[in-house]
Amino acid sequence: MRFQLAQLALMASAFSRVSAFSSAGRSSPALRSLSTLKMSSDPDTVTLGIFGGGTVGGGIVEIINKKASYFQQLTGKTIKVRKVCVRDASKPRDFVLPDGCSIVTSYDDILNDDEIDIAVEVMGGTTDAKDVVVGALSKGKSVVTANKALIAKDLPEIEKLLASLSDGTQFRYEAAVCGGIPIIRSMQSDFVGDEISLMSGIINGCTNFMLTAMDRDKKSYDEALAEASKLGYAEADPTLDVGGFDARSKLKILMRLAYGMDVEEDEISCRGITELTKIDFEYATMLGGTIKLLGVAEKSEAGEVSAFVSPCYVANDDPLSSVNGATNAIEVVSDNLVSSVYIGQGAGRYPTANSCINDIVALAKGDTTPLPFNPKSNTKYVNNYSSVFFLRLNYRDQVGITRECGEICEKHGVSIHSILQNPKAKSQESAFAIVTEKVEFAAILKVLADIEALSWCKGKPFYMPVLREDWQS
Repeated sequence: MRFQLAQLALMASAFSRVSAFSSAGRSSPALRSLSTLKMSSDPDTVTLGIFGGGTVGGGIVEIINKKASYFQQLTGKTIKVRKVCVRDASKPRDFVLPDGCSIVTSYDDILNDDEIDIAVEVMGGTTDAKDVVVGALSKGKSVVTANKALIAKDLPEIEKLLASLSDGTQFRYEAAVCGGIPIIRSMQSDFVGDEISLMSGIINGCTNFMLTAMDRDKKSYDEALAEASKLGYAEADPTLDVGGFDARSKLKILMRLAYGMDVEEDEISCRGITELTKIDFEYATMLGGTIKLLGVAEKSEAGEVSAFVSPCYVANDDPLSSVNGATNAIEVVSDNLVSSVYIGQGAGRYPTANSCINDIVALAKGDTTPLPFNPKSNTKYVNNYSSVFFLRLNYRDQVGITRECGEICEKHGVSIHSILQNPKAKSQESAFAIVTEKVEFAAILKVLADIEALSWCKGKPFYMPVLREDWQS
């Protein structure tokens, strides 16, 4: 059931459950009028409260310590970290607290501190993080967050709350999408006079690292995942990464910025990399390309938008094909700028902290963004898309396989571009590939369902879109 925001006057009771990291519960004080709310008593100081003292939180503190003098010259203000809220205050930290900064374990120690101007949320999650973000905004504190999952899940609610607040309360989230790449700010300012027709991007560093290892280093999926975990690119439970869900959250946010539309995440077709095998990379090499996990959103000539997250075949001459390791990249195709490609570090302590710092400094300079998600539109979303497709079919050898595939494709209006078979494949890995002409995704699903039902088909057929229609040019 969708949570409905009440009027601002009811916020204190609605979010009285904002809790401490410790088990002791306290109720929030009555909400004061935003017009009289006293923030930092020193007009020449911008004071921060940081929720989360881990990797990113520590990076923020380090950068502020290192660049304090430069930030003062740039903004005319002293940026000061007053409190860092953590789960366990006794845990050793890998950063030095600045003078006057204290470690706290209660959300209220930051939320109820009128000296704090900006709440920085880098704790992650979508439950307690939502409480502190909404609690901070409702008390007139601007918010800087790196939380893509929270924004993707609760964007309409956050937007409604922001509309009810004073003009001075800001919401910034540059670090939420692609870490250190300034894609959010670019989407808010660089395309306002333009029309975006396509966004395609490598927007998850863990999976790009794994796919690079599988392609370039010929590692198995399990070997690539183990290495990603060892280097800290994959979480203990890597499902959000390898399942494509992390990329889908980011794509949803980018779709709102580009097209003004709110789409439920479940409406966006999402497939991860768990079904990929070395055979798929062998065929990709034969075709002259590689495989990348991409988030893609495209606006048709009719003005409708479709989107998906999926492994995709990418030709070697494509700008995204050479983006390897944990690096992220996004291409934005538009009427005026034609093609704009953004490449950089998509995760990690300092890339993510750097984006948070940019938002903090912008707020200290007095920059405002009245509509942080850009204006809404009536653009229609369609849960279908057209593409050239690569199909990989594992089989038991028998007569008539290609004939049956051709008949099924003809039945569903799918034209075959080419059929590939690697003669060096082991018998237990026997598989061939079909590359189609451009066709609707819905037709491909029908073809695959019919093929899977045939006696010679071993297991579920694998498919992936080909990134561009002119992939052979």
